[in-house]
Amino acid sequence: MNRLAAETSPYLKQHADNPVDWHSWDQEALALAREQNKPILLSIGYSACHWCHVMAHESFENEKTAALMNDLFVNIKVDREERPDLDKLYQSAHQMLTQRPGGWPLTVFLTPQDQMPFFAGTYFPDKPRQGMISFRDLLKRVDALFRERQNDIARQNESLAGALESLYTPPSSEAKLVSAPLDQARNQLAKQFDEKQGGFGVAPKFPHTSFIERLMRHAFSVGQEGVRDEKALAMATFTLEKMARGGVNDQLGGGFFRYSTDDAWLIPHFEKMLYDNGALLAEYAQASAALDSRLFKRVCRETANWAMREMQSAQTKEQGGYFSSLDADSPDDQGQTHEGLFYVWTPEQLRAALADGSEKNEQYEVFARRYGLDKKANFEGKWHLYISADMDELARQFAKSKAEITDLLDSARERLLAARQQRIPPGRDDKILISWNALMIRGMALAARYLDQPEYAESATRAVDFIRNTMWRDGRLLATCKDGKAHLNAYLDDYAFLLDALLELLQTRWRTDDLSFAIALADALLAQFEDSEQGGFWFTAHDHEQLIQRIKTYADDALPNGNGVAAFALQRLGYLLGETRYLDAAERALKNAWAGINQSPMAHCAMLKALEEHLDASQTVIIRGAEQSLAKLQGEVSHRYQPHRQMFFIPDTITDLPDMLAAKAPQQQLVAYLCAGMSCAPPVYGDEILKTI
Repeated sequence: MNRLAAETSPYLKQHADNPVDWHSWDQEALALAREQNKPILLSIGYSACHWCHVMAHESFENEKTAALMNDLFVNIKVDREERPDLDKLYQSAHQMLTQRPGGWPLTVFLTPQDQMPFFAGTYFPDKPRQGMISFRDLLKRVDALFRERQNDIARQNESLAGALESLYTPPSSEAKLVSAPLDQARNQLAKQFDEKQGGFGVAPKFPHTSFIERLMRHAFSVGQEGVRDEKALAMATFTLEKMARGGVNDQLGGGFFRYSTDDAWLIPHFEKMLYDNGALLAEYAQASAALDSRLFKRVCRETANWAMREMQSAQTKEQGGYFSSLDADSPDDQGQTHEGLFYVWTPEQLRAALADGSEKNEQYEVFARRYGLDKKANFEGKWHLYISADMDELARQFAKSKAEITDLLDSARERLLAARQQRIPPGRDDKILISWNALMIRGMALAARYLDQPEYAESATRAVDFIRNTMWRDGRLLATCKDGKAHLNAYLDDYAFLLDALLELLQTRWRTDDLSFAIALADALLAQFEDSEQGGFWFTAHDHEQLIQRIKTYADDALPNGNGVAAFALQRLGYLLGETRYLDAAERALKNAWAGINQSPMAHCAMLKALEEHLDASQTVIIRGAEQSLAKLQGEVSHRYQPHRQMFFIPDTITDLPDMLAAKAPQQQLVAYLCAGMSCAPPVYGDEILKTI
């Protein structure tokens, strides 16, 4: 056992039995490197990462390789999900040093005195392969490089430090904020759009939920019913449809895999990440409201049910929090791991699971036709399920009604899911991360509202309560929790995403404690993260550990950008409470981001969402009344997709409200207060409300 046995991260614990003398990233390890004048070998990965497992098995479990690592380097292992600050920094450094995008596992060699990277790569094999040097040979060469070329390394580090500073500290801008980037982003996305298969670009294809949301919002305008831009709406919803029907969607158990390895969304990389599913749940919920789509509603229910069934803790210490990920790999009966093994089938397995005692086995025949088993094997000699035949086609082929076909398929899927649950499941990373939880809380809130599923709001509420009770201490968030132990300073994304999620959940069901929590988060954002000189928000708090560069970014990556989410949520909270300091902070962030937004609008979709509502302020509707009357009205209007409006239903028994909301007092009947930005119209009463909103 090495030091990683004491860590909370499941990924770090996976390496606790390695013969490598691993350290976590801490002051003890950094001091040791300085004292011994040994370079740091920094290895960054995460528990669901397939190639991280491969490199661990090939190299970190190898006694000879470990001995070389221990002799030449101070070895530090980092979970990129717990330390996104380190991951962002050293991924950027990798790209600058190699002129290639990074990935995981990330392998970076740092100078001992200042932790500057002087050599970087990703996966290295144990033997020379496909033009790649073996990891052991690499270790020897890097050691020689460090010992023999100190002056060259110093010059390179100086240049790299300047490049990182220019990357992460955009200059302030007093440029006028205008709407042009909104149209430019829409046109850029249209050029990237795959007209045949949906999505953007070519394989590997990722969900790109920020693109989908940008197009959905672009299609609808403030104060105008219906669609403004049919093409924008079609690009978004066609992509959602293709993903829903493809193998990137788990057709039996619900939930989406990380990405598709092909253009048609058929064969995924089989890891499931909480953040993908939270964001996709939100987009399918909104699209189900925009189109009244049965398919999208079904996907919402299956995704939400998967999250509650497999990803939400029911244990005492972590009651309500959502876990982080499911691995791509799972073991066979001999203990050998294989990617996707848990999810794929043979016809013989399916026939046995669906046996009905008849020779024909009609349920199997219908299921096989629906999910592509009448085609060639599509994954390593087995079949991964995707929707291959439409319901009308099946009804004609089997001379049954669509309702009968639906019943057959629903029964088959239920039986097969039960059979699949008997297999050895993929590993689950059961740490709880606030930013990822916040994305699922938001998705659950939207699904609850648009699909009238109160159990989803209850699920989201349990997660919020867990975070507030366990990970909120002395007015600050802690980023991660495992087995009841919360630690590490939280990041910008944790505060921003949770603030945004609380505002969505408050629109689904009102709790004044959640509003108070949202206000506390917003105040902490301004106090701990805002760049008071240039505008915008740093990724780390003012009292965070000093790294080689402090990060401030505005472009999206796999997650929406924290500055964009912060600016959007602060604006909405500012309009709700009449609090101009939140609005001013959002505007300063937009101005600091302006150069990047103009350079590449589609890369800044989260910022564009904030820009859109800065230029055309969101509508805020406060409705007061008796709980029963409020619930009836909410049921009548909650199915509408109105992305530029926030609507809160506050029972008339609620009295502990901030001044701006308290002024919107209950009356003897239902009353609605409609505001656009800071301007409010006269109250609307009773039956007139439904006509107005």
